Amino acid sequence: MNDSSLPDGAAQKNVTDDVRAPDVGQRINPRSPGETLRPERLPPPPTRSKQARHPLVIVMNFAMTIIVVGVLGVAGVFFFGKMRFEERSHFDQPRTVSIDRGMGLSTIAETLHERGLISSKWIFIAGVRAARVQDDLKAGEYLIPAHSSMREIMNELVSGKSIVYSVTIPEGLTSQQIVDRLNADPVLIGAVAEVPAEGTLLPDTYRYTRGDSRQNIIDRMIRERDRVLTAVWNSRDKDLPIETQDQLVTLASIVEKETGMADERSRVAAVFINRIKQNMRLQSDPTVIYGVYGGAGLPSGASITKADLDAENDYNTYKIAGLPKGPIANPGKASLAAVANPSRTKDLYFVADGTGGHSFSETYQEHRKNVARYRQVLAKQKADGTATAALAGGPGDALDEDPAAAGQDPAAESPADATDGSAANDTAGYDVPAKPEPSPGTPTPKRKPNAG
Repeated sequence: MNDSSLPDGAAQKNVTDDVRAPDVGQRINPRSPGETLRPERLPPPPTRSKQARHPLVIVMNFAMTIIVVGVLGVAGVFFFGKMRFEERSHFDQPRTVSIDRGMGLSTIAETLHERGLISSKWIFIAGVRAARVQDDLKAGEYLIPAHSSMREIMNELVSGKSIVYSVTIPEGLTSQQIVDRLNADPVLIGAVAEVPAEGTLLPDTYRYTRGDSRQNIIDRMIRERDRVLTAVWNSRDKDLPIETQDQLVTLASIVEKETGMADERSRVAAVFINRIKQNMRLQSDPTVIYGVYGGAGLPSGASITKADLDAENDYNTYKIAGLPKGPIANPGKASLAAVANPSRTKDLYFVADGTGGHSFSETYQEHRKNVARYRQVLAKQKADGTATAALAGGPGDALDEDPAAAGQDPAAESPADATDGSAANDTAGYDVPAKPEPSPGTPTPKRKPNAG
């Protein structure tokens, strides 16, 4: 059909359709080089639905954004704090810190921060709470190793392994001397309510931590003495002329003061046991000292005088029969055991032998020979300049007289020479002159006669 035959309007419409721009996004073949360079039209953005424009949706989207950002922030803070909590500290020397009883977590953190042990008390508090051990931190004095992390410090406080101190109480001290020694300790706190009865404390080494009290140490010593005494009493020789635990402690205190030689205790105990069985006086110098000077001991620089030997009191075994009124010191385990199970001998006397030990004898005649031998040793030591003390009368040889010449039954003589009185435990139990301590078994200074 010829276009000229179409109506004018129809022909115009066809021409317009042929030259109109292509649909958006539809690639057309360019008709000219200029058309090739013309950019294509982008599709318009889709129209938002009515649901997306709803206020509730907008609020929810905002909330989700906040939650995501918050979670990411918390995670970042957590990992940063964890890294700080576990990183090594800057201090390069061990440091001590005291955590007092009743301190809360925040106070502990503040204390650690002030001591320079942690860099942030808040991170420490958060770490402890995260570990759920805020109620497990223990009081005490702690030695924190160099470069410890906050976690390691926390673990140290949870373990309770604080610095441990110790106080050693030698055998043979009186109760007053033990209290004086505890009072001199700079770490212990508080006062002792009262001086315990003589013989009720067990000498030993006692461990404690800062903040522990002196009274607590005393209470522990009493409990330990009771425990040991019960065990020793239950295992005693049934043939002992000892009727009560108190009597055993009393005799053990005398043995403790008479010798510091571990292998001689049971034999020294046997001497006193044998004399008790034969109704002989014990005549022990340490009982004389206690009867005159009590728990304070012999004053520094002083010696036993004849007036001391003649003193009438409940402890002077030169004047009374049998055991003294009570213990004269606090004996140790070994002396208690020695009295409970003494050696099976017939010895009634002993005297220092000049070498740190003692010579034992069954008769007074043998004893006098031992004394003579000791005098020879002592004279040689004096000549060599090695003697530490002069010969003196004492337990077993009170005034160095023959008992018969003195109008006494020889059996009434005491079991040992006074030379025995300065055994190591004797110098621990009584005040002695300020000079080098004699070795166990060396004699005490010679007794001084009364003035006038």
